[in-house]
Amino acid sequence: MKKILFFFAFFFFQFGFSQQTDFLKIKKFEVAVFSDTLSENSGLTFFKENLLTINDSGNSSEVFTINKKNGTIINRIATNLKNTDWEAITSDSIHIYIGDFGNNLGNRKDLKVFQIPSDSITNAKEIPYYYPEQKEFVPKNLKNNFDAEAMIYLNDKIHIFTKEWASKATSHYTIDPQISEIQAAEKLEMFPTDFVVTDASYFNKKLYLVGYTKNTEVFLSVFNETKKGFFFETKPQKFYLGSALSVGQIEGIAVNQTGIYISGEKFVTPIGNSKPRLYFIPHEKIK
Repeated sequence: MKKILFFFAFFFFQFGFSQQTDFLKIKKFEVAVFSDTLSENSGLTFFKENLLTINDSGNSSEVFTINKKNGTIINRIATNLKNTDWEAITSDSIHIYIGDFGNNLGNRKDLKVFQIPSDSITNAKEIPYYYPEQKEFVPKNLKNNFDAEAMIYLNDKIHIFTKEWASKATSHYTIDPQISEIQAAEKLEMFPTDFVVTDASYFNKKLYLVGYTKNTEVFLSVFNETKKGFFFETKPQKFYLGSALSVGQIEGIAVNQTGIYISGEKFVTPIGNSKPRLYFIPHEKIK
């Protein structure tokens, strides 16, 4: 997403978390500072052990493969797709999915996910959808509940987790990638995260959500899958990761058997900038 300047937040830091929160400062897990090419990276995913990312609106329509050890760009693939507001990337065994559903104003009617075959980048398919609960499309910048920046692929469905500026919660929706016509997203569950969700990852029956608050607090919540495709029936482990002023505006997470990769885009403030970064946290650090 475009840089948000949280002017009042630089002077008020709140520790009154409504959920039990552990501290896991990720600054010590920094792997690399990204180049300017990835200054607005948004989303991470693994595809056949390759770590992929994209940039959000106002940038090129490329998919980047990045080095997990030093953050350099290994490969970049140009697509012929329009980047209205790309905010998330995920994959199955043969496709890459890009979520073009960034919606800060809450007035978009062209939400979609691109399905891209890994062996034919030019044969992408659009999967358009809408939220049936949304009844009005009046612009409400950073005050609506129908923004989204997070998704995973699971059980033959695309799972979308909303970025709810007004409620500070997330709603869990699914859409069917087999349907090409516009479809209503199905709402499965909701959870009061107390932060806006900016990316998601699934690994070993756990859902990982990252995001931040207007006070620049960055969080990670880890949910257990209590039944197939459902996560919000029990409280998660919740970790405070640091301030966006030092770790960047966290926009990506990807998890595999070795641990947790987290990425942040450049964060611009009136008192200084934080560079885009890549972090790696071994699994044992959050047990």
